[in-house]
Amino acid sequence: MKITLLRNMLVLALLASFSQFTYADNADAQKVIAGVLVNLNHFPSDADKAALMAVAEDSSVGRGYRALAGVVSAISHSATAEGKEVTSQILASNEAPADLKTLATIVANLSHTASAEAKATLTAML
Repeated sequence: MKITLLRNMLVLALLASFSQFTYADNADAQKVIAGVLVNLNHFPSDADKAALMAVAEDSSVGRGYRALAGVVSAISHSATAEGKEVTSQILASNEAPADLKTLATIVANLSHTASAEAKATLTAML
């Protein structure tokens, strides 16, 4: 009985620590995406694209953040048709976090650069 209790506590501790690492990776991904968007002028720089692709390829980052990073890396004045489809899927998801939905909304509405209101929102995310 003590072994079962000890094992359950160990499993709970491991799950709790894993979820915090996942949260931290999503938080870092959010900051990368927000940082690129707040300074975006028509399209991301090569350095921005490299940072976004690192997020998009990081399996420890949530699927929505990875997908959105890929969309932002492909922006040229606005999101592509495929990118707008991805943002629509994020916005329709009941599981997507509010901050991810905020980023998706900004990307979906982006035209050449983020609006002043969007930039204020993005700055608060940094």
